[in-house]
Amino acid sequence: MQNSTAIFWPVIVQIALIYLVYYLLFTRRQAAVKAGRARLSQYRDNVSEPEDTRFLKNNLTNQYELPVLFIAGCIANYVTGHATLVAVVLAWLFVALRIAHFVVHTGQNRLSRRIPVFVAGFAVNGLLWLWLAVNLAIN
Repeated sequence: MQNSTAIFWPVIVQIALIYLVYYLLFTRRQAAVKAGRARLSQYRDNVSEPEDTRFLKNNLTNQYELPVLFIAGCIANYVTGHATLVAVVLAWLFVALRIAHFVVHTGQNRLSRRIPVFVAGFAVNGLLWLWLAVNLAIN
C-alpha cells in the first residue's frame, strides 16, 4: 500500500467516538436535570457534576488529549507520503484501544483495566509518530 487516504478512516471513527461521547453527555445531563438530580445552572460553571455524567465529562476531556496527537500524526503521515500499511494499521489499533478505553472509563472504570488500555494506546500513538520520524530521516 502506497501513501493512502485509508489513514483517514480511523480518524473519522475517532471523531465519531467524540461525537458519541458528546451525545451521551448531553442526553444524560438532560435526564439528570429532568429527574431532579441536577440543576441546569450547575453546568454553567462545571463546578459540580452528578456521578452518572462525571465519567462522560472526564472521558470527553480525555478525547481532546492523546487523540489530538493521533489525528495530527495521521495528517502528518499522509502529507509527507508515509500513510502506508504500517501507519494505517497503527491508526486502526489506536482507535480500537480508544474505543476500549471509552468502554472501560464510562463503564465500571476499573483502573486495573483502564490503565493498561491507555498505556497501550499511548505506545501505539508513539509508534505512529516514530514511523513518521524514521521515514522522514531516511528519505
